[in-house]
This record gives sequence, structure tokens and C-alpha cells, in this order.
Amino acid sequence: MTNAVRIKNSIRRLRFDQGEMTQEELASRAGCTRQTIIALEQGKYVPSIELAFRIARAFGASLEEVFQYDEEKG
Repeated sequence: MTNAVRIKNSIRRLRFDQGEMTQEELASRAGCTRQTIIALEQGKYVPSIELAFRIARAFGASLEEVFQYDEEKG
């Protein structure tokens, strides 16, 4: 049996909790592109630890509030 490890995130919910922050605004605050935010929200991209911290800081949130480590047995 192998373990599938996934990093999940709450970026979309946090954007809306913060007055419907746009993807572009978050990208600007985090120092990345809107395309990166889109890929993150769709679960198609796992950010570097540096980018993860910058995104969390943009929300004024902890890393764990934004990103969750989820291990599913497969």
C-alpha cells in the first residue's frame, strides 16, 4: 500500500472571508502571479514553503490556517 500525500488549502474561503479579496490582489500581496493563485485554489500546485508563508502573511493567518497536510491511505 502506498500513501498519497496532499497539501490542501483554504485560500478561496479566506479570500472571501477577507472582503472578497481578488486573486489578483492576493497574488500582488504574496509576490506571485494570479495564475499561481488559480493553480493553488484548484489543488494543482503545491507552493514552496516561502510562498506558503507569504500567502499566510497576506491573510494575517498562520500557515496551518491556510494550508493543511492531509495523508490518505491508498
